[in-house]
Amino acid sequence: MMDFRIDTFITVCRYMNFTKAAEQLNITQPAVTQHIHYLEDFYGTKLIVHEGKRMSLTEAGVVLYQAAVTMKHDEIYLKESIIDLEKRKRRLYFGATLTIGEFVIAEQLKKYLDMYPDIEVRMIVDNTRELLYKLRLGEIDFAIVEGNFAKKEYDCMLYSQERYIPVCSTDYPFQKEPVQLNDLLSERVIVREKGSGTREILEKYLEARNLGIDNFRHVVEISGMNAIKSLVESGCGITFLYEAVVKEELEKGSLKEINLKDFNMMHDFEFIWNKGSAFSGNYLDICKLLKNED
Repeated sequence: MMDFRIDTFITVCRYMNFTKAAEQLNITQPAVTQHIHYLEDFYGTKLIVHEGKRMSLTEAGVVLYQAAVTMKHDEIYLKESIIDLEKRKRRLYFGATLTIGEFVIAEQLKKYLDMYPDIEVRMIVDNTRELLYKLRLGEIDFAIVEGNFAKKEYDCMLYSQERYIPVCSTDYPFQKEPVQLNDLLSERVIVREKGSGTREILEKYLEARNLGIDNFRHVVEISGMNAIKSLVESGCGITFLYEAVVKEELEKGSLKEINLKDFNMMHDFEFIWNKGSAFSGNYLDICKLLKNED
């Protein structure tokens, strides 16, 4: 059982405010301060520093926080696993970003359910940032993400590599057949909202070429992937998506890939969990099963 003062430390780190942490834990603020001082005495170093009204973690504080989050999650997982053993149940609680959750993992998840028909599954679809937050809180056991994350703070395994391509409707009226990326800048581009992994990969590619989304003639932002595909199918513009997202549309011919000489992108989808978890072996096995590996 984890020391209750570690739980206080995690809560303080979450809010970076002693008063809010005290309210969340239903204890007094002096008690919160006492718990933090105890931990600093125990580890022999400062964990939190104050600069005016601003609070931040020291380097030692960051190390302890990362370890504490992992321990907290492992304790929850262990407790639930013991209960599950008694009920002879399995469970799979995880998160996935939109592209993965809606267009990539369904077939693999179906095979997993066929193997374990009594399993309890809970998949949360959200952006990478929110999934990392839920992972730290122990609300999910692992996540499969397309967005960027601090790899030194998590353990991870490559889930898959996916092609990222420009597409348009089959009869899209280009004035001149595009050959290079610059040839598309005169078109209307339809993209996901800011912060989405699908948009982020395009922004980074453009940035490396001293370009940005705003260099396209017109920009339309749509949060729904299916809405983007529908608009592009109708000839309202072009877009950039993972090939897996438009697989059906490419096969039936309502969309086509725009073949460019200077655009050939692959992007990693990563399977991640809290660093140093005692259950790393479990997560590796689950990842291999979801990837259909032996």
